[in-house]
Amino acid sequence: MPQTDVLIVGAGLAGLCCAKRLHAAGVSFLVVEAASRPGGRVRTHSTGGFLLDRGFQVLLTSYPEVQSQLDLDALDPRPFRAGVLVFADGEFYRFSDPWREPLGSLSTAIAPLGSPGDKWRMARLRAELTHATIDGIFLKPELPLRTALASRGFSEAIIRRFFQPLFGGILLDPFLDASSRMFEFMFRMLALGRAVLPAHGMQAIPDQLAAALPQDRLRMETRVERLDGTLAVLASGETIEARAVVVAADGWNASQLLGEPAALAGRPVTCLYFAAAEPPVDLPILVLNGAGRGLINHLCVPSNVAPTYAPRGMALVSVSLLGRPALDRNTLIEEVKRELREWFAGAGSWLPLGVFRISNALPVVKPLRKNAGDWRIRPGVFACGDYRATPCIQGAMESGRLAAEAVLNSG
Repeated sequence: MPQTDVLIVGAGLAGLCCAKRLHAAGVSFLVVEAASRPGGRVRTHSTGGFLLDRGFQVLLTSYPEVQSQLDLDALDPRPFRAGVLVFADGEFYRFSDPWREPLGSLSTAIAPLGSPGDKWRMARLRAELTHATIDGIFLKPELPLRTALASRGFSEAIIRRFFQPLFGGILLDPFLDASSRMFEFMFRMLALGRAVLPAHGMQAIPDQLAAALPQDRLRMETRVERLDGTLAVLASGETIEARAVVVAADGWNASQLLGEPAALAGRPVTCLYFAAAEPPVDLPILVLNGAGRGLINHLCVPSNVAPTYAPRGMALVSVSLLGRPALDRNTLIEEVKRELREWFAGAGSWLPLGVFRISNALPVVKPLRKNAGDWRIRPGVFACGDYRATPCIQGAMESGRLAAEAVLNSG
């Protein structure tokens, strides 16, 4: 019966950051993971020279845990252009960040995405949130995002054409029912840092965290069937005894192991990838569907951001839909391509590379509190993950570190 001080169940970002903190404290640990690679929901598939992240994902350089726990330079981060392109009324309109791209201010000012008052309110919101503290944001009253935006005086036009596709896409919530606290936190992170892609895919993030750990302390393709106190019974029948167990699985699997009520349902997303002979847009920028209709929420050309995402002479196009349309794969691809032909004349020739239907891409966390915590479930058993904190990369990494500190402080 193998023994260790701490058994960590799950090698997603939370589990890896938990292990990293324990390793720094000189505490022995073992990480077990059912999949063949670390990362959890942060994963990259390689096919024919293309890198397909499992769902469109970006890394925000302003996340505090990213700054403290990752070697950003080693990830070779490639930045998105500040601002977005919005497709509305059959045209593309540039909506720039005037603080980073002052030359784009004129196109932003004349874009029919909202009133001049909306753009003034946007500037005021940016100033407010860049001067706010993260703790202060999470102490504010929590409202549904749409209600919060309306209460600030934003028009229905800019909510529908800008906020809904952008922050609906970030929070995976097409109805803008998500937490106003999470919106303000993400807005602040976008204003203070850059959205980037690691040159070799989002998988490079968990790979870097895992590489910093003793490799004999990581066991892939090892599924925990059940917990009996701090004794783990594996699917193979093997048992592992530990002084403490940290369950770092996703919310649904964690509830099964912990015997807790199931976590709130996660928000689903569907991501399609296409190979194109040339990129449909020239910029490394997000393209939003501001038309208020159709399946598509947003589009991106990852190979414009990081050329390593596609073979030389080809472009990779990522298309994201909020939810999981009840269509078979071929019908879904054809419906999406039909919409894309309204945006780009050449979209009919794009070749499908992959379809990812992700049921629980982001957990629903209500009420949303910074460091929601409750890391200790019962004596010797702890849990972490973004479903116990904030639903994002920052929340997953921070929860892992804080769960490790709870273990260290438990004596």
